[in-house]
Amino acid sequence: MTDAASSSGLVASTSSPREERVGMLLVFLSALMWSFGGTIARFISVGDSWTVIFWRSVWAAAFLLSFMAWRDGWRGMLRSFRDMGLPGLAVGLCFTIASTAFVVALAYTTVANILLMQAGVPLLAALLAWALFRERVGAVTWVAIAAVIAGVAIMVSESLDGAVSPIGDGLALLIALMFSIATVITRRFASVRMTPATCLGTILAAGFAASQASTFAVSAGDMGFLFAFGVVNLGIGLAFFATGARLIPAALAALLGTFEPILGPIWVWLIHSEVPSGRTIIGGAVVVTALLVHIGLEFKRQARPRRAGVTGVPSPN
Repeated sequence: MTDAASSSGLVASTSSPREERVGMLLVFLSALMWSFGGTIARFISVGDSWTVIFWRSVWAAAFLLSFMAWRDGWRGMLRSFRDMGLPGLAVGLCFTIASTAFVVALAYTTVANILLMQAGVPLLAALLAWALFRERVGAVTWVAIAAVIAGVAIMVSESLDGAVSPIGDGLALLIALMFSIATVITRRFASVRMTPATCLGTILAAGFAASQASTFAVSAGDMGFLFAFGVVNLGIGLAFFATGARLIPAALAALLGTFEPILGPIWVWLIHSEVPSGRTIIGGAVVVTALLVHIGLEFKRQARPRRAGVTGVPSPN
C-alpha cells in the first residue's frame, strides 16, 4: 500500500550492521504482507464493498491500537495521537480515501493495475512537492517522473478505448494521488508519525463504511479472510515497516518497498489466475524500472555529500 505515507526524507541510517540487517528484514516483510492484499481480497465473497471496508478497517484499527499500546503504553499512544496535529489528520484522511478506494477498485480492475500505479508514488510525490512548494527536483528525478507518467498513461489508455472500466483506473489513480499527498505532508512535517495517522485513517474508514454498508453480517469463512485482510495485510505490514524503516537508509527502504507492486500481481496470478493485460504489464514495467533506476542512483547520491533542497525518493508506505 503503500509506499508513500511514511517518509521523513532521505536520512542516512546510524544503526549498527546488525540493526540494519534486522531493519532490512522487517521492511521486506512489510512489503511481503502488503503484497498479499489483492490475493486475500479475491477470496472474500461479500458482495457489498462497504461491508468489506468496514470489517477490514475495524480489524486493522484494533490491531494498530493494540500495537501502539504495547509499544508506547496507553499514555504514550494517546500522546502520539494528540501530537500529530492537523498534518497527522490530513495523512489519516488521505489513508481513509486510499484504503477505501483500494477495496472498491478491486471490483473494477485487476490487482496489477492498482499496485503498479502505486509503484510510482514516490516520484509522483516529488512532482507534487515541486508544484506546491517549489521543492527543487534534480534532472534525473525529472526523467524518472516523465517515465512514470508515461507508464501510467499506457495503463490508463485501456480505459480510454473501452477495454477496461474507467472507474477502476480512476480509483487506482486516486489511490496514487492520496499516497503522494500523504508523502509530501510527512516530508514537510517531521512531527507526523505514520502509525497513529494510519490508525486514525482506519477508524475514519470504518466509520464512513458503517454509514454506507447494506449489512454487517458475513460468513465465518469471509470473516477469517477479512481478519487477514485487516490484520495481516494492513496492520502487521505497517508494524513491520514502522519498526524497520527507522533502522535503514530511506533509499534502501524504498527499494525493498518495491517488492509489494512486484509480488502482488504474481500472487494473484498464481492463486487466482488473474492475468494482467498487456498494457498493464508494459506500463507497469516502465513505472517499476524508472523507480528502481532512480533508487539505484539515489544510493550513489547518498554516498556523497547531499545538495540541499534536491528532492529524493521517499520511503515506502
